[in-house]
Amino acid sequence: MSRKPFKRSYRAAGLILALLVFLLLPRFLSPAWLGVTNDVGLYAVLALSLNIILGNCGLFHMGHAAFYAVGAYTAAILNTMYGIPILWLMPVAGLLSAIFALIVARPIIHLRGDYLLVVTIGIVEIVRIALVNDVFGLTGGSNGIFGISRPVLFGFRISRPQHFHYLIWGYVAISAFLFHLLDNSRFGRALKYIKQDEVAAEGNGINTTHYKQAAFVLGAFWAGMTGTIFAAKMTIISPESFSFWESVLLFAIVILGGSGNIFGVLLGAFLIIGLPEAFRDFADARMLIFGAAMMVMMIFRPKGILPPRMRHYNVQSLLGRFPQIINRHISGDTENRQPQSAGDAS
Repeated sequence: MSRKPFKRSYRAAGLILALLVFLLLPRFLSPAWLGVTNDVGLYAVLALSLNIILGNCGLFHMGHAAFYAVGAYTAAILNTMYGIPILWLMPVAGLLSAIFALIVARPIIHLRGDYLLVVTIGIVEIVRIALVNDVFGLTGGSNGIFGISRPVLFGFRISRPQHFHYLIWGYVAISAFLFHLLDNSRFGRALKYIKQDEVAAEGNGINTTHYKQAAFVLGAFWAGMTGTIFAAKMTIISPESFSFWESVLLFAIVILGGSGNIFGVLLGAFLIIGLPEAFRDFADARMLIFGAAMMVMMIFRPKGILPPRMRHYNVQSLLGRFPQIINRHISGDTENRQPQSAGDAS
């Protein structure tokens, strides 16, 4: 009996359970804990956008907070100076982040491994220092930007943690669905080929430079849009919110959760962001416990908690179809040749 019906039923049950948790969670959590879950949601979306670059394509990128910052500051500047509704600015912030990623990625895309990692660390630090120095008098220096308006959706003003819960986690669900479609598309498969063996992928006709740049641009676009929601949630942003430590957290979420697995990335966001808050009562010992847990995970699960499954193909069925495919091609060639031979005979 095929296992597909069972898998579909499990997935349907999981989706229904997730929907119930999404709808009922604000009724059972305090505003403080809702703030924690909202932060988990924001980091989950950021980690999903980084997963395209790091998890799917295998590029060691630790400067993702730079794209996040560009999107947040773009939305904050346009909102405070021109009064444009903050949610309308999401595609604009994402587009500017993507353009910035394209400019940055072109000269460094040929680098691999640790060399690319070091360069991306430099990028996030350059962006942070530029924001502190008040570029063009727009970023507010170390004080940041104040007075960012709350988002308004269909005439409803989102201001309380309960409201942001539905906005952020609805955005998480949409992001996870779209990235799932991308993961199973031709583009997603090409990124996985590059991750497994870039030389072999290029030898099979994949333009590796093009696909790696596209991964950078797409991840930066989504991170920039997420920065808009962060700016609307906080109503104030400063360079300290986009430090190198934020990039380290995102990198750890993708690696620990299972590089390339969407559900693993979501689980990693809960563990990296939510778990330390659960141990806040232990004060100084909580980071020790957290670090020890991560070390144990890396020893016993070096590929992450939920590593992506390899694609499996039924070789016997493919071999069994070869005679049919060959006969089909032979019969097709025969039909194509018959009119030509009849013409020659006449």
